[in-house]
Amino acid sequence: MVHQSTRVGPRYPQVVVLFGATGDLARRKLLPGLFRLVCLGFVPGGRIVGVSLDKIDAAAFRDIARKALDEFAARKPTDAEWAAFAAMLDYVPLGECPGGLKVAAARAVEAIGADARLVHYLSVPPAAALAAVRTIEEAGLAAESRIIMEKPFGVDLASAKSLNAELHKVFDEEQIFRIDHFLGKEPAQNILAFRFANGLFEPIWNRNFIDHVQIDVPETLGLGMRAAFYEPTGAYRDMVVTHLFQILAFVAMEPPTELAPGAIGEEKNKVFRSMGTIDPAAVVRGQYQGYRAEPGVNPESDTETLVALKCIIDNWRWAGVPFYLRTGKRMAESQRIISIAFREPPKSMFPAGSGVGAQGPDHLTFDLADISKVSLSFYGKRPGPGMRLDKLSLQFAMQDTGLAGDVLEAYERLILDAMRGDHTLFNTAEGIERLWEISTPLLENPPPVRLYEQGSWGPKSVHQLIAPHAWRLPFERAWRKEGPPAKKA
Repeated sequence: MVHQSTRVGPRYPQVVVLFGATGDLARRKLLPGLFRLVCLGFVPGGRIVGVSLDKIDAAAFRDIARKALDEFAARKPTDAEWAAFAAMLDYVPLGECPGGLKVAAARAVEAIGADARLVHYLSVPPAAALAAVRTIEEAGLAAESRIIMEKPFGVDLASAKSLNAELHKVFDEEQIFRIDHFLGKEPAQNILAFRFANGLFEPIWNRNFIDHVQIDVPETLGLGMRAAFYEPTGAYRDMVVTHLFQILAFVAMEPPTELAPGAIGEEKNKVFRSMGTIDPAAVVRGQYQGYRAEPGVNPESDTETLVALKCIIDNWRWAGVPFYLRTGKRMAESQRIISIAFREPPKSMFPAGSGVGAQGPDHLTFDLADISKVSLSFYGKRPGPGMRLDKLSLQFAMQDTGLAGDVLEAYERLILDAMRGDHTLFNTAEGIERLWEISTPLLENPPPVRLYEQGSWGPKSVHQLIAPHAWRLPFERAWRKEGPPAKKA
C-alpha cells in the first residue's frame, strides 16, 4: 500500500511529540495507530518523541511501546517491522523539559531532514493541556508546528473562551486540531457521501420527508478508573458537546461548496448557529445505581452518567424536526447509531388489520462502528392471500465489499489528517464556543438525576421524552450476521 502514501500521506517527514506517551490512550490507540500508519507507508521516515511524567529512558519507552503493540495492535509486528518502528522512538521525561525536549526534537529533525514538520499530540488531562503548550513554546517548537488537542475543550462557555485565548497566544487557529474520534470513523464520513452523492436520498433530506432524527450511543462500560475526570464532567460534557453534536452537524449541514476543510467547517458552524438553546425541560439526566459507591465518587454525587435530550435546528431545512440524542454508561448494549425516521404516508387504502404503520415509520439507520453498516427499513407485503404487511429491511455492511481491511481506525485517520493539515474532521474554536453557549441554560439549571438500573436502557423518563415516538434501540430486528466478504471483481 506504499503507493497510497504518495496520494494521502503528508508532504513532509513528520516528528510526532507525544505528550502523555506512557498513558492509557497512548498505549491503546496512539502508539498502535502510529505503528500501523508507518507500516502502511503513510508516514515514511518519521520520528516519535515521547514525553511524560515517568522518569525513564528511551529504551524503557521502547519496551512500553512494544508491550502496547503486542496487546492492542490489530496485527502483531514482525521482527523487521518492530526494529524499524523502535528506531523511530525517543523519550524525554517531563522533568527535563523544555531543554531536553528541544534537544530531542532537534535530534529527530536532524535524522530525517531539515524540512521535517512537528506535530504535538497532547494526550494529557485537560488541566495539564496549557502546561504542555507552555513547554512547547519554551522549547521553541511552536512555530510552523501543529498541535492535536484532546477533549473536553473547556467545561462551559467561559472556560472554552479562556482556553482558546491561551492557545491563540502560542498557536494560530490553523495550527490547532481539536480531535473528535467519532468524526474519524469511516461511517461518520460516509454520511457525507450517502447524503450528497445519491439522487435517491439528497432530495428528501429535509423537513418535508423526515419526521425526526435519533443519535443514540449507549455504552455497557462503567466508570472504570476515570472518577477524577468524570465526576466534574458528566455525560453531557464528556459525550454530547464533543461527540454527538458533531455527528448531528454532519447529518444536518447544507451541501458545502466543495469537499474542503474550510467549506465543510463553515457548514457545520452554520448548523451550530441555527441550533436553539438547550431547554432543561427537554433533557433527562440519569445516574446508574451503584455509581456513588465507585472509588473516587462523591457519595452524594449529582453527576449524570446518562443524558437524553431533544434539540431543534431553527433553519429552513429542519424547521419542526426534532433531533433526539441519548448516551449513557452501564446500559443494556454498546451501540452507536444514527437513525433517520421518515414521515409516514396516508394509509386509508389499506384494510384494517393489515399491519401498516404498526411497527413505526421507515428508518434509515447508520451504525457508527468502525466497520460501516447501513440499514433501510420499509413495509412490504407478506406472501399469501390478503393484504398483510411486515417490516422488512435492506442492509449493507462494509464487510460485503471485501475492503474492510482498508479502513483506518479513527485515531489513525485523524493523526494522518493533522499531519496533512486537513481540518475537515476537527472542531473549530467558533463551533465549540457556540455549543457551550447554547448549553448554558442546561448547565446553569440542570434537572435532577434519575436513577436507572445497570444493564437497562435508562430511566423511564427517556421514553417519555421521545413520545409519541420510540427509541430505535433496542432493535427489534438485529443486524444480519456477517457473511464471507465479497470477492473483488
